[in-house]
Amino acid sequence: MSAVVERTRRQTKAYRERIARMRREASAQAQPLLASGAAPIRVMARMVNDLIAACRERGIPEDIISEEIVNRTIGDIDVRRISPYDDGAEFVTLADEMGLALPGEVIGGYTATGERARWIHERMMELERELLARHVDLRIYDIAGTGAIALRERVAAHIERAWDVTFAATSIYASLGSLDALEKFWQGLMASVRKPGGPHPQFPVIFPAPGFNVPEWQANNIGIRSQRIVTRAEDRFQITPQSLAEALDAAPDARALYLTISNNPTAFAYNPDELRALYELLDERGSDLLVVADLAYIGTADPADDRARMRELTAPGHRERTVYCGSFSKSHTLTGDRFGWVAFGAPEIAQRMIPGWTNTTASLPADWQLRYMATLDLFMDHPEIAERIRALYRLRRERLGRQLHALNERQPLFSTINMDDGGTVYNWSQLTPGEDVFTLFAQTGIAGVPGGAFGYSNDYVRLSVGCIPVPGV
Repeated sequence: MSAVVERTRRQTKAYRERIARMRREASAQAQPLLASGAAPIRVMARMVNDLIAACRERGIPEDIISEEIVNRTIGDIDVRRISPYDDGAEFVTLADEMGLALPGEVIGGYTATGERARWIHERMMELERELLARHVDLRIYDIAGTGAIALRERVAAHIERAWDVTFAATSIYASLGSLDALEKFWQGLMASVRKPGGPHPQFPVIFPAPGFNVPEWQANNIGIRSQRIVTRAEDRFQITPQSLAEALDAAPDARALYLTISNNPTAFAYNPDELRALYELLDERGSDLLVVADLAYIGTADPADDRARMRELTAPGHRERTVYCGSFSKSHTLTGDRFGWVAFGAPEIAQRMIPGWTNTTASLPADWQLRYMATLDLFMDHPEIAERIRALYRLRRERLGRQLHALNERQPLFSTINMDDGGTVYNWSQLTPGEDVFTLFAQTGIAGVPGGAFGYSNDYVRLSVGCIPVPGV
């Protein structure tokens, strides 16, 4: 028996050593891609996925792979991978409760009933019949491309219940996730500024760094220039009135400010006082700058704090200059469903932005709209789902912080761990001099995204708290 155990130990050690070599090789191949300017988040995620596939091809056991390769590049909870051991048995039913688990699907030892999955499909048919009775056929063009009014009414109801603020359904446009809403907004903004038959106008939009860089890439691709504000750790990586004033001085023709209210990657969230100070600065300067508020992570932290932020963002005088982009990707872990929306604080802004929808999507997919409506009906009937998802984020956020501190005691890789205030689904930490995401991956197997991916320094790393369970520490 002891000889069998010894062989198993030797085999396990050999597997771990092989994976360590493969991590170093994968890092060496990925580094030039990052240096070439390829999308860093995608590069890191693809590196990890390819490495896991290569390990499986070599017959390395799944439990060893999961211990030696930890993918923290993408921020979304995979509810099919919830662990009864590392997350808790109370969370393994989430996929079933959300209507995502198929009948008979086994998740964490739990066999899903699939009742809510069936309910969603049945509700989609009921909704289509209801719409047809109102002479609304989603199978033909929605002329504006902004979504059925029945869908937008449901989004408005969700916003009101979640954050205690109101929008007219006609001021809400549906989109294929928040990124799609932003892409359409930039297109609409360009169209609203451009004179008929004239050249593309040249104007800047203000973007923070570190910050989510895809909206900036979208804007740049259609000719909008960037005016960067490089934020500081001592300011919680937030735009301050002073830094905004300096950006306006440098770019007096700026048309908009992109503001992630709960920041990706830093996981710091603006509080009401910080938001109020920015609006007051714009008012003092007589600026007509639009504030594009990205709400992607609103709903992942404390609900009372989120309501306070939303009240400030929609206060009189603020609402009229603000565009609000939201989705259910993070707050309800529905990344693949692409349920997004944008709400306009002023009807005239909404009217100006219609070309961004009409000339891109043309018409939103019928089955997608029906599923979106059915899912919102489910969430309205079962508000406890959102709280359970927030509770799971809290658990993983705390556990990841403890895990990193424990690793750092054995191997000092971080100078500062968990700099954030818990505002999103990420951990934002600073590495010690000489370390980067690749040395972190080589030594620990934890894959993150470098600060350079967000227009900042590569001695910072963003780690997702959501995508996979965190072992108990």
